[in-house]
Amino acid sequence: MNIVISNSGETPIYEQITGQIKNMVMSGQLKEGDALPSMRTLARELRISVITTKRAYEDLERDGFITTVVGKGSFVRKADTRLIREEKLKQIEKLLSEAVLEANRSGISKAELFEMLEIIYQEQ
Repeated sequence: MNIVISNSGETPIYEQITGQIKNMVMSGQLKEGDALPSMRTLARELRISVITTKRAYEDLERDGFITTVVGKGSFVRKADTRLIREEKLKQIEKLLSEAVLEANRSGISKAELFEMLEIIYQEQ
C-alpha cells in the first residue's frame, strides 16, 4: 500500500492515513475483501507509532470503510454507496470552501464564481 505522510503539515498523521485509505477505497484501488497491512507492519513501513496506525484503523472501522477480524487482520468492507457519497460530498465541500475563500481574497464575485462553475460543468 502506497501511503505518503507529511510531518510538516497541520493534518495529524492518523488523519492523513485515514484520508488516503478512504480515497483508495472510493477510487476502487482497494476493493471489498482486500487485506490492509497489520497495524505493526504499516507503522514500521511509515516509521510511525503503532498507536497512530491503531487510531487510523479505528476511525476507518467507525466510518464503515474497514472491518477487523481478531487474529486475521483488517479488511476493506463492502462499499456503502451512501457512505461513499457522503465522503465525496465532504471532499467537494472542502474544495469549494477553499475556492470561495480564494475568490473573496481576489475580489471575484459570487456571480463570477457561479459562471466559472457553469463553464467547467459544460466542458466536462
